[in-house]
Amino acid sequence: MSARNSQANKAAARDRLRAEREKQAKKDKVRRQVLVAGAVVAVLALAGGIGYLVVQNSQPGEWEKAAKAELVAPKNTTGEDGTTVVIGKADAKKTLELYEDARCPVCSQFEQTVGPQLKKDVDAGKYKLQFVGATFLDNAFHGTGSKNALSALGAALNVSPEAFLEYKAALYSKENHPDERDDKFSKDDYLLKVADQVPALKGNAEFKKAVEDGTYNRWAVEMSKLFDKAGVKGTPALKMDGKQIEIEKMTPESFTASVDKALAG
Repeated sequence: MSARNSQANKAAARDRLRAEREKQAKKDKVRRQVLVAGAVVAVLALAGGIGYLVVQNSQPGEWEKAAKAELVAPKNTTGEDGTTVVIGKADAKKTLELYEDARCPVCSQFEQTVGPQLKKDVDAGKYKLQFVGATFLDNAFHGTGSKNALSALGAALNVSPEAFLEYKAALYSKENHPDERDDKFSKDDYLLKVADQVPALKGNAEFKKAVEDGTYNRWAVEMSKLFDKAGVKGTPALKMDGKQIEIEKMTPESFTASVDKALAG
């Protein structure tokens, strides 16, 4: 091989090497650009996601909105904000006040053991029944079931007093009432499932819409305020003529004896 050919070959090799280096440099540059662009997109997406979460978390919840929503009172109510719920014969001389929280386990026991006797008395005109709903267990167990169930009870009351009483009994029944720590009543689907056990509510489109739309949420909020002002410390609680009635045992007999004493004054 001549010296001239040797020099030419070396020059060609250097040119090929330089071309390969330039080609690889371009690839590396493009790769860096893609990585940088991807990182920017990821950062923007993360920032957007965080921003969305911040906005969502700063939005008022369903029950915060309910406190400022237009108040819709159910039918079959009277008084300020429609929070007076009295059921019974108009000529019954006295009214028994009943205070209950939907999540309350003792209220469930009361409804199962004493509820039928109470309804029998009301139907007979022995006294009228005034219902006052409480929601304090939502605060105790960090949920919304008490409020949501009370709103659904408002929807049932809008159908009829009878539907209201039947639905209340169904919610407190052994089969349907959850542990107070279980916030089942916060789910509309569950409340509607229980409502299917009440003939007047099963397949009732207006009732279903009211539950799902939270039509009576504001009413439930106002009703719970009525309980807060009543000076009652727990549920279930009974009052007549402004005086609290104590029941020794959770039986129809003990209930009747205590109520008869209150009726007699």
